[in-house]
Amino acid sequence: MDCLTINKLVIFDYSGTLSLDAVRFAEDHNLVGELERSGLAALGIADPETFWDEIVNPTWQEGSTTLTGYGEAIFRRIRKVLPSTVLDEEIRVSAAHFVDSYFKHSPIDDRWRPILEKLSVDPSVMTVIATDHYAEATEYIIRYLGEVGSCAIPLKEVLDVSMSSPFIVANSADMGAHKDDRVFWETLRGSLGLDAVRSVLIVDDFGFNEKAGSSYADRQKVDGRRDATLTLLEGVFGVPVYAVTFMWECVGDHGKDGKDCGDLVSQASREIEGCLSKT
Repeated sequence: MDCLTINKLVIFDYSGTLSLDAVRFAEDHNLVGELERSGLAALGIADPETFWDEIVNPTWQEGSTTLTGYGEAIFRRIRKVLPSTVLDEEIRVSAAHFVDSYFKHSPIDDRWRPILEKLSVDPSVMTVIATDHYAEATEYIIRYLGEVGSCAIPLKEVLDVSMSSPFIVANSADMGAHKDDRVFWETLRGSLGLDAVRSVLIVDDFGFNEKAGSSYADRQKVDGRRDATLTLLEGVFGVPVYAVTFMWECVGDHGKDGKDCGDLVSQASREIEGCLSKT
């Protein structure tokens, strides 16, 4: 890819945008089954409330901004909350089973394939998958992009923009900062040498597609998060920033019609092409 031809940056969120199943995995009725199958339920981590409040939330900051990884982060936390009579190996094996299942249930929805293929052959576009995630996610996202026909490399392996692949994976765990931190985007801009970019387009659910009914997915907070993200990107890149807000009405309690989900992907894809044609 010739850095002289790149003048548009397209940014995709991952969980809840490219991957719908990652959100479905966390729905209560699915999560209970996954806790049982992994062995965590038998150890005492049997319900969603305990899992989120006692295990995930206290470890999210470290797990998503360091190379510790999801498996190791929850192993350490579970070790702290369970009695010493539970063996380390039991905890580690169960945590590994759970994490493995989570990532295996987080593929890219194949209905994104057409627009991703178009972006991958457009020499004017640099496409980045930007995600707040655990360290293991980088490898999985690259694998799943390959399954829908798109080559990708992690941002940390980019030596210069001319050697980069059509897609770049920017994971908070690799970068040491979340997407709401200016450092995340400044690192991205500096690593890719995007001085010639004239516009930025972000495709993101801005939290709407998280667990249905949660405060994080509240529409007012989603709108605020969207506005803050656009302001942040405009400040870092100094160019017009556009957004396709990708709200899956078919996630969880929002509804489950597969056709509606497909229609939303098609609609978002048309919006992406429309935005790019104007810039």
